[in-house]
Amino acid sequence: MSYVDGFVVAVPLDKLDAYRELAETAAAVWMEHGALSFVECVADDVPFGELTSFPRAVQQKEDETVVFSWIEYPSREARDATMTKVMADPRLEASMKDAPFDGKRMIFGGFKIFVRR
Repeated sequence: MSYVDGFVVAVPLDKLDAYRELAETAAAVWMEHGALSFVECVADDVPFGELTSFPRAVQQKEDETVVFSWIEYPSREARDATMTKVMADPRLEASMKDAPFDGKRMIFGGFKIFVRR
């Protein structure tokens, strides 16, 4: 059964181009090491909720936007093997030195696919 890593992060608007460059590098690395797909989405219709919302979850500031991302793998085992290779890849390490977002406010986790049509 497929497995997905999901991410939500606040990105400063003036660093969105730098984030896209990082995402392009990351996508190439992940796909080369076994991911089935790599998707990055920037907020378009994402209201600031009264109690919960994507902006609240990442403590979005006025000059930031939300990016929602996911990476799909054939299985949890394939994900674990891919992550080992990705974390050892020097291309990603070099790209993360001046990450264009605050990693402390990133939300991430691994998910088993429950329903797919």
